[in-house]
Amino acid sequence: MSGDHGPVGSGEPGGPGPDGSGTPLPATLTRLEHSRRAHRVNRRVFSAVCGLLVALLALSLLSWTSVNEDGSAMDTVSERAQGAGDDKPGQPPSPSADAPTGHLGLPGRTLPDRPTGHSALVANPIYDTGRLSPLPCPVPELDVDDPSSMERFLHLVADCLDDVWKTQFDRAGIPFAPPDRVFWEEPGVSPCRSYPSPAGAFYCRASGAIYIGTSDVVEKWNGSDDSVVYASLLAHEYGHHVQGESGLLEYYHEQRQLEVDDAGRNSWTRRSELQANCLSAAFLGSIRVSYPLTEDDLSTLLDDASATADRPDGPESDRTHGSSDNSVWWTRTGWTEQSAGACNTWDVSDEGMVK
Repeated sequence: MSGDHGPVGSGEPGGPGPDGSGTPLPATLTRLEHSRRAHRVNRRVFSAVCGLLVALLALSLLSWTSVNEDGSAMDTVSERAQGAGDDKPGQPPSPSADAPTGHLGLPGRTLPDRPTGHSALVANPIYDTGRLSPLPCPVPELDVDDPSSMERFLHLVADCLDDVWKTQFDRAGIPFAPPDRVFWEEPGVSPCRSYPSPAGAFYCRASGAIYIGTSDVVEKWNGSDDSVVYASLLAHEYGHHVQGESGLLEYYHEQRQLEVDDAGRNSWTRRSELQANCLSAAFLGSIRVSYPLTEDDLSTLLDDASATADRPDGPESDRTHGSSDNSVWWTRTGWTEQSAGACNTWDVSDEGMVK
């Protein structure tokens, strides 16, 4: 290999040899030397090309993770959350999160195929799975002034929700992964929004998680000690996860973004929120014996549905949850029918119970 560093002769017949003596090299040795030199050059070129490709890949990844769609850099977790979308339900972190069904919008969170398109709304297989079939779900006494008591309560109800909806998705033949749970005491940031938030609780499709503040939610519900209110809130947000896992939520976001005004967008939002109300009540109705829940609890549930509905004198931009009558109607329907099929808010007219 020392020949790499010294002058190399031409190796042509009659030319100077490698020692400068003028002695010509044998033809076979000349061809071997040319082959070795060509191999060394090719190896250096290949190494250089590989290095360039690695550098370009690293640069593209850096740009993808640190630049927003409009080209503006987002340097902190907080800034990313503030730049995220905030259109309930399951707020996508950016328009790119409204990818075809099966994708969650965050790197590394790809789910199997599930129903797509308009049929995911109006003819979803989850609608054909019959009444919910829960295991017994006894719920302990809730001390709303004790955050740890609230956290235990929420986890137990969430365990029941996981069991109930896993059974329904198995019947429908749709893959299902339970949502993550973020029952928080300290403020924080999700891929969809920061919290605390005006909603008190929310579901973020990008992270596949439900966010509820163990003290914040009690404050927002004026210290209510009716546990069914908090179980209903959790089950409502879980209903948005059911929408997402069934393929419905991705199509919802895709179509909602095509609307050009508040009236059009809110029409989509109301249907989704009313469906989540119905799915929540269907779950509570299905466990009311082992919970246990009484007619008084149903009255509390319906009062809460009315209180969280749209105000009749509110602006169009605020009409996102349906009228009081519609909210109560879908909640009572879920409680009575106890099935996802009874909660198909997408297959009724605007003049029906989705106003």
